Amino acid sequence: MKKLKTALFCLLLAGLQTNAQSMKPIYLDNSQPIERRVEDALSRMTLEEKVALCHAQSKFSSHGVPRLGIPEIWMSDGPHGVREEIQWDSWGNAGFTNDSCTAYPALTCLAATFNPEMSHAYGVAIGEEARYRRKDILLGPGVNIYRTPMNGRNFEYMGEDPYLASVMVVPYIKGVQQNGVAACVKHFALNNQEEWRGHINVNLSDRALYEIYLPAFKAAVEEGKVWSIMGSYNQLRGQHCCHNDLLLNKILKTDWQFDGAVVTDWGGAYDTKQAALNGLDIEMGSYTNGLSSKAKFGYEDYYLAKPFLDLLKKGEVPVSVVDDKARRVLRLIFRTAMTPNRPYGRFVCEDHSATARKVAEEGIVLLKNDKQFFPVPVGKYQRIAVIGENATRSVTEGGGSSTLKVKYEVSPLDGFISKYGKEHVTYSMGYASGPSLYDREEPSKLNADSLIKAAVETAKNADVVYFVGGLNKNHFQDAEGGDRKNYSLPYGQDKLIDAILKVNKNIAIILISGNAVSMPWVKDVPAIVQTWYLGSEGGNAIANVLSGAVNPSGKLPFSFPKKLEDNAAHSFGKIAYPGDSINEYYKEDILVGYRWFDTKKIAPQFAFGYGLSYTTFEYGKITTDKTTYKADETVKVSFTLKNTGKVDGAEAVQVYASQPKASVIRPAKELKAFKKVFLKAGETQTVSVDVKVKDLAFYNEKNMSWTVEPGEFVLRNAASSAEVKSSVAIQVK
Repeated sequence: MKKLKTALFCLLLAGLQTNAQSMKPIYLDNSQPIERRVEDALSRMTLEEKVALCHAQSKFSSHGVPRLGIPEIWMSDGPHGVREEIQWDSWGNAGFTNDSCTAYPALTCLAATFNPEMSHAYGVAIGEEARYRRKDILLGPGVNIYRTPMNGRNFEYMGEDPYLASVMVVPYIKGVQQNGVAACVKHFALNNQEEWRGHINVNLSDRALYEIYLPAFKAAVEEGKVWSIMGSYNQLRGQHCCHNDLLLNKILKTDWQFDGAVVTDWGGAYDTKQAALNGLDIEMGSYTNGLSSKAKFGYEDYYLAKPFLDLLKKGEVPVSVVDDKARRVLRLIFRTAMTPNRPYGRFVCEDHSATARKVAEEGIVLLKNDKQFFPVPVGKYQRIAVIGENATRSVTEGGGSSTLKVKYEVSPLDGFISKYGKEHVTYSMGYASGPSLYDREEPSKLNADSLIKAAVETAKNADVVYFVGGLNKNHFQDAEGGDRKNYSLPYGQDKLIDAILKVNKNIAIILISGNAVSMPWVKDVPAIVQTWYLGSEGGNAIANVLSGAVNPSGKLPFSFPKKLEDNAAHSFGKIAYPGDSINEYYKEDILVGYRWFDTKKIAPQFAFGYGLSYTTFEYGKITTDKTTYKADETVKVSFTLKNTGKVDGAEAVQVYASQPKASVIRPAKELKAFKKVFLKAGETQTVSVDVKVKDLAFYNEKNMSWTVEPGEFVLRNAASSAEVKSSVAIQVK
């Protein structure tokens, strides 16, 4: 009898377990396809819960569905490191002690590597840090095009060429998202200046839009499969980009079939009905009072909160609109916070430091090196003068949303002392960038004349001078919220360089910036290095490159004009940049960056794709696998590359295309392929790259489609846009 009771109990328990499993909501079952989980969750939600998914609940989080066990979404700046924790409803530091991150090089540096493998390693590392900090969305990377060197946020982006940005953004996204963290590509689109960014109305041709400003975003969606996109503050053709029918509904969600969520830039929404109907999914940052407004819940005042709910209840907006938004947000949550087998991440570890240093080393660009000034190996000089505030200034602070609280930061001066020895390095500030330094030095010591005098004395007694200058992340330098006011180096640096040259001509200019600068001293100094904002390992990376421990291989991701008026946007006057405060017209059209310089035959100071090495490379003649191609074929391009020097090195080879006779204006050449090639001293490799014939198309404004015209095209291998090695003609039928 006892055995029978036990058997009956076991059968009953098994039945209860089976029933419990069959009753488990599909949306909680990780074994189910995401789309089935999304539809199941959506079917269980009230209208109020659907609307709640569409707006913020704090500075950096948006609602989940607590009743159903669906978690909130937590977001973090930024593209170069995971931002410190801030207070729930203000921009103040939350006071955590465990949120000091690894700072990675700015994205201008990543683009300068011309190495997609570095981009993937970068994405993996920063994604691991975001995952460890329990973030669901990392607000980056940025891929807006470098149109003018005055843009305060250029350092956050990937340069002037849409193809380079397209190739480099995809592995970054994949690296981040393999950690169960969504990348959020920004700012969609045309956020190419900070001046009047909240309202400036951009007017441009369809060709410029599709050929220059959209390709990197398209690659992020179609190839990178990015899970979220951030809108931009500015307007396009009279509509704000965070709820722009053309950008979000037609291009992003219809043409590109984007299935993720569109997030506003903070405060980027302006109207409930437009936000509802024109493609926005999650509204962030519209108000800064929030809970502190003493309202029951201040975030309910957002455009996509109670006002949106009211429109839905009145029938002025169909429920299908909120269902689409809720689907996208749920899909995002199931891909991140509710995905199975999500890794735990890692934070501030040796591997991340190594990745940050490697990206920095590969991105540093040697611009000038007369008489082999560099490398300067340990022991060559006994007295090294390091002059310039940027040698000691933190480059992880300031700049707006790229500000980071870092575990550590190696300054250039730290790197030089570590490399050459403290007894061989002497430092002088030389210039000061403002009151922010007064807490470190007495104001009397920051007098400009006194600083120059002290620097000149230091230089006079040195064997070699490393001048570490450039820009910084102060307002109106490389910073969010304001564009640069002048193309020259700030804080009297040009005057300081001239003074140093009078007493010591053995000087190298080491620029830290995310933008091009004027160089009135370019012919007088023997060496110039562009080093970007390099993050936690910046000082070590710079010292390794300058000492010869690492052979430089970076290439410029944008052109340096000799004078500002040589830049395409500036050549047309203020209506083309920064506009008249209401409208702005992109009069240079598709001729952005090197496309302008090459087509108009204007010599830049330093060309796109340019960068020197401590070795030399010999390019063989470019060849193709055949001479005639159809529109759906791929051109197999090859040539030899030989390291003809005495040290190992890497060269970022480039392939450009042009169409000599076309029915529309076309640039003199356009980048269509590149490859980072690593060669031992004396080694020769055959370099092979593919160019798809369809990528030779232009955007046809007559029929609103991409067109490859039959006829002759010319392919060129090159070391930069200004240094073509050889060319080959092909026919397209």
